[in-house]
Amino acid sequence: MSKDSIKFKERSPWPIWLWLFLLFLAASLALAVWAALGTRWGSITMLVQLLGLIYLSQRTVLAIEVSESQLRVGDAHIDRKYLGNVVALTTEEMRQCRGPLSDPAGFMALRFWISTGVKVEIKDSSDPTPYWLISSKKAQPLVAALSLKTIE
Repeated sequence: MSKDSIKFKERSPWPIWLWLFLLFLAASLALAVWAALGTRWGSITMLVQLLGLIYLSQRTVLAIEVSESQLRVGDAHIDRKYLGNVVALTTEEMRQCRGPLSDPAGFMALRFWISTGVKVEIKDSSDPTPYWLISSKKAQPLVAALSLKTIE
């Protein structure tokens, strides 16, 4: 992020239920390997899976930051002067925007465990992306931060 002051920040890591489900799957596979090949290979399998899950959980955190001049979502960023209408979406509206009403040219930063979000219109004539669709548990505060006056 630049030297601009941060107006909004949200991180969306994996929820506990997703961790538990994936750990159950990992343990099931490790148990199958243990039964077939023994303790050493079962332990190695479980360790490799745990390290993989930890790596994936860190790489897939959705980080959203709004500064005075930029919107940053994960590795993507755009100057706020190119942002148009910003709308907080309910669960049903988000489902529609992710599915039947989606535009393949739109930028989507989605996490399936987050049911609400924000749709940000892009008003840059040189950018073919019509909008950004962003999963957010704090949709209203994100809209408020994006609606504040920007520095040109």
